[in-house]
Amino acid sequence: MTGFLFSLTFLLAAPFWALMILLPGWSWTRRIVASPLIALPVVLIYAVLVIPAFGEVLPAVTSPSLGGVRELLGTANGAAAGWAHMIAFDLFVGRWAWLDARARGIPHPVLAPILVLTILLGPLGLAVYLAVRPRWPEALR
Repeated sequence: MTGFLFSLTFLLAAPFWALMILLPGWSWTRRIVASPLIALPVVLIYAVLVIPAFGEVLPAVTSPSLGGVRELLGTANGAAAGWAHMIAFDLFVGRWAWLDARARGIPHPVLAPILVLTILLGPLGLAVYLAVRPRWPEALR
């Protein structure tokens, strides 16, 4: 079951990434990506993995130590939950960047590689987007 949930995690997020990267001008892309609920399927997988282990997870996150986090993530369930956590937040950040870039008029050829970087190495994609973003001030609404 854990292996299935691990595999399912990215499969549930991939269509939204594909819309943002490959079909940014499609009218349905804007409608779909406008909803923060696109991350919900992955969040549900995270919940399925974390809630049964809440007694082990809570101490590790309320009083974190390197050893405690390593032990928590060193299991199949912990790795799958960590993966779901990363995928959910990367998708949410990618969604925010996509919407923000559209509002600012950032050209898609600038944004697309940043979104790919966000999929692969989330915080680095965010850092690059935050570095590029000021070049295009948001239009007055």
